[in-house]
Amino acid sequence: MKQLLTLPFLPHESADTTHFKEYISAKTDIPLEDINAYRILKRAIDARQRKILIHYTFEVFIQENPSYNKPYSWEYKNVSNSKPVIIVGAGPAGLYAALRFIELGIKPIIIERGKAVEERKHDIAAINRERKINPDSNYCFGEGGAGTYSDGKLYTRSTKRGDVQRILHILHEHGASEDILIDTHAHIGTDKLPKIISNIRNTILENGGEILFGQRVTDFIIKGKHIHGVITNHTNEHTASAVILANGHSARDIYELLYNKKILIEPKSFAVGVRIEHPQELINSIQYHSNEINPYLPAASYSLACQSEGKGVFSFCMCPGGSIVTASTSENELVLNGMSSAQRNLPFANAGMVVTVDENDFANYNDMGALKGIMFQKKLEENAFIAGGSNYTAPAQRMCDFMENKISSSLTKSSYYNGLKSVALHEFIPPFITKRLQQAFSVFNQKMKGFLTNEAILLGVETRTSSPIRIPRDKETLEHIEIAGLFPCGEGSGYAGGIVSSAIDGERCAEQAAKKLNS
Repeated sequence: MKQLLTLPFLPHESADTTHFKEYISAKTDIPLEDINAYRILKRAIDARQRKILIHYTFEVFIQENPSYNKPYSWEYKNVSNSKPVIIVGAGPAGLYAALRFIELGIKPIIIERGKAVEERKHDIAAINRERKINPDSNYCFGEGGAGTYSDGKLYTRSTKRGDVQRILHILHEHGASEDILIDTHAHIGTDKLPKIISNIRNTILENGGEILFGQRVTDFIIKGKHIHGVITNHTNEHTASAVILANGHSARDIYELLYNKKILIEPKSFAVGVRIEHPQELINSIQYHSNEINPYLPAASYSLACQSEGKGVFSFCMCPGGSIVTASTSENELVLNGMSSAQRNLPFANAGMVVTVDENDFANYNDMGALKGIMFQKKLEENAFIAGGSNYTAPAQRMCDFMENKISSSLTKSSYYNGLKSVALHEFIPPFITKRLQQAFSVFNQKMKGFLTNEAILLGVETRTSSPIRIPRDKETLEHIEIAGLFPCGEGSGYAGGIVSSAIDGERCAEQAAKKLNS
């Protein structure tokens, strides 16, 4: 018979997988000789108590030969000569939409402003080497989207919107470690994601899909209230009866295009703040309740949130054993983000520390209509750029000094490649943000004793937490509420946040677009 069991393991026991069968027998009343096989379904670290445990959920085959049914299968069709659909953006929403279209017998044509992932890395390297931003190829734009050069987190709360496991299995089929199928808070790592992205690209191309790089959408082809395609680079026309708009959260030119063409878009709340960086050893000692290094435990992470004067303050995109990078998409703007490799083995832990902002907070830009949140965001980034010295050096402040509103006489070492400049962050970040961050840090220090320390530094600014725009769509058809055939999709349209939820939304939009095309 088969039996599901969840059992606690000490970290060193967890590392010794060759003896799992013995451990299962010892921790239960099942005789060792009766355990024919087992399969790991879930793995989660429990660090709530001083005794750290790793909980495994097993499917155990007792006096029965194992039988594993592959949970998912895909039949990718040759769509070379099938009816086309245009997908704007080759991030997770766009790529998963393309894969789903191929399953459904429709030819996806992906329009991507940036470069293939192998070429994209050269432009990213130039940000550090030459302090030069390519507006179409950077940490946010290019094949794979913003998540490719990040931590590659695969955790999502969007479980009611689609099948998370299906998304993970597709990643696994394209080269991701099997660990992502069992870890509660799975991640891939920025060193592994590019190869997976290129494998997905090959699947799309081998089955008749197209991917056009270096093609920035400059206009929409609209007749009446129906979209018929897009114009790229001002001259190239691409026609189709449906367009999936999966542009990502930083494509300001797309939002401006929609606004100028009087296609309805809406401002939405998002979050802005700083990037915070601690020594990873300190975070380990807090989370694992010990100053001793445990070689069997990964770099510790955290997730913090509270309310401060009616606004949410929370950690965002926490990167254990990671580094801080320049995520700007335009010259003369400074945006920071975090990334980490699969091993998460660098000496620093970083996270966004951000405050929710809404329309009341950017009312000074009301004359910009739906674009007012973008202008608020852009102004913060411009101010950070100037404060750092106008050369992508990051304005920075020790954490305790920030609490006291005083400039730091010195700064700690940092993972940020382009250097730090000691600046009082409240000089260019609005008081309603800095005040709430100060209040939240006191709260967070109660939850994580030692979190508030001058060993930590704050770097400005973190602004690209989510899209400042929502592109409204019908709840059932997922079409834009005014423009037939236009399917706003993913994080850039305000309907996702991260790799998995964006991929889920990409599949949902593909399915609805296929219904329309086949009707």
